Amino acid sequence: MSTQHSVLLYDTTLRDGTQGEGVSFSVQSKLRLAREMDRFGIDYIEGGWPGSNPRDMAFFEEAAKLELQHAQISAFGSTRRPGIAAEKDPQLSILLDAGTPVVTIFGKSWLLHVTDVLRTTAEENLKMIEESVAFLVSQNKEVVYDAEHFYDGYANDPDYAMQTLEAAVRGGAETLVLCDTNGGQLLEELKRVTRAVIDRHSGVRVGVHCHNDGGMGVALTLAGVEAGATHVQGTFNGYGERIGNANLTTVIPNLVLKMQRPAACASNLKSLRLLSRMVDDLANREPDNQQPFVGDSAFAHKGGVHANAAQKVARSYEHVEPALVGNRQRILLSDMAGGSSVRMKARELGLDLEEKTPEMRAFLEELKRREFAGYEYENANASLEVLLNRHFHGAADCFKLVNYRTIVEVVRDTGEIVSEATVKLLVNGRVHHTVAESQGPVGALDHALRKALEHDYPQINHVALKDYKVRILERDMGADSVVQVLMKSSDGVQHWWTTGAGANIIEASWEALRDSLLYKILLDDRTNGRESNWTGKKKLEVE
Repeated sequence: MSTQHSVLLYDTTLRDGTQGEGVSFSVQSKLRLAREMDRFGIDYIEGGWPGSNPRDMAFFEEAAKLELQHAQISAFGSTRRPGIAAEKDPQLSILLDAGTPVVTIFGKSWLLHVTDVLRTTAEENLKMIEESVAFLVSQNKEVVYDAEHFYDGYANDPDYAMQTLEAAVRGGAETLVLCDTNGGQLLEELKRVTRAVIDRHSGVRVGVHCHNDGGMGVALTLAGVEAGATHVQGTFNGYGERIGNANLTTVIPNLVLKMQRPAACASNLKSLRLLSRMVDDLANREPDNQQPFVGDSAFAHKGGVHANAAQKVARSYEHVEPALVGNRQRILLSDMAGGSSVRMKARELGLDLEEKTPEMRAFLEELKRREFAGYEYENANASLEVLLNRHFHGAADCFKLVNYRTIVEVVRDTGEIVSEATVKLLVNGRVHHTVAESQGPVGALDHALRKALEHDYPQINHVALKDYKVRILERDMGADSVVQVLMKSSDGVQHWWTTGAGANIIEASWEALRDSLLYKILLDDRTNGRESNWTGKKKLEVE
């Protein structure tokens, strides 16, 4: 059992995180995240700033009904204003109205802010801190005091910065949080100052609140813990103003797995990736694939040497076991792949292949040729699986294209644009000839393809296009460049990516559409243990 002090985790995603550009949560999303953070083991959840907007007030009203098992909800605000008694300050009254067991208030540590921003005196600022904390404590609130710009204030005038903390302690604050509000500190100075505060205030809990403006948010937070801090503030996925706050999604596994610090969430680390994705989803943001621990790329191996080593000894290229944080190892196939990479990737997809065979060498040559031509299989697993089945299992596509044609018509008088696609396929020995319309040629092709297949393969009706990306691969050639298409599809349960490439954007899109539906048919056949044209290797010929 570790003898280290337990670290309390204070999340401010729902308040400080929403100050990040493009980040917003509905009331229901904030409530859902509060419940999930509670289940995960976060100790404090800062819900917002009461009075700053109607959404935060609505959140606190609803949060009072939550039956949380572990976490405590905190309302956030400032000290009283200059020249106003604490009991008459409207901001402090609103904090009490929020009805939370914990209240977090911030005060000024830097004389620059006292004199030039608040336009008050150093002495009045100390009174504002002490009296505000004392008033909230008299109302039976646990008070967390955030010392804003503490490290900058300490650098400017260490004696005064310390006096602000002493004022908070006299008022009854249970936790002093040292804030690197500008996010510009370096490790050794932060550790030195944090240690000095802890030595002087051994009777209260000391925490750190770091921003990421210098790219050091996580490192500074861990340095603060090394110096003795036992309260850590941050946000999931590093959301926050400017560059963001210290990323709890990275801080937490480092604290638990690397520093062996006891934390309430330690037994729930396997839920970390899921919670990270939920935060992104509810904020309507794309996940950062390169995020440490939880990102898709965190345990992804692309180079053949790396993949081979990871296959033999995972920890040779993985600093922790991916499963500990709810992630998994991924093998990426590209023109840098070797036989071991293909074998590992195939095993991921349920295929058992031999590494040193003529078939493997031929597949690697084909893969590299296709990558050179513009196809991208690294992020298109469905197209890759289709390709693997064709090559190693001799599987023939369960439908074969005879021809297709697309027409785009612009009606001059009305400006209406109509696209038409005609598709002729061979499906189970019969020719299907269909036509469909849509606003765009890709949509028309998609509709015509589905009409030709739905009788024999009705499961494709559950597939929907979710994302569509086109990249120009040769920028200096302009509109004549080779293009790469990536297409995301879903059947409501799973989602997958397919790819196509070529000088013709319609043909590249057709390839991605074709692979998407082939993959769905393959997926259903495999799930249900069926033999089909696709899995049964039956060759198709045009009648």
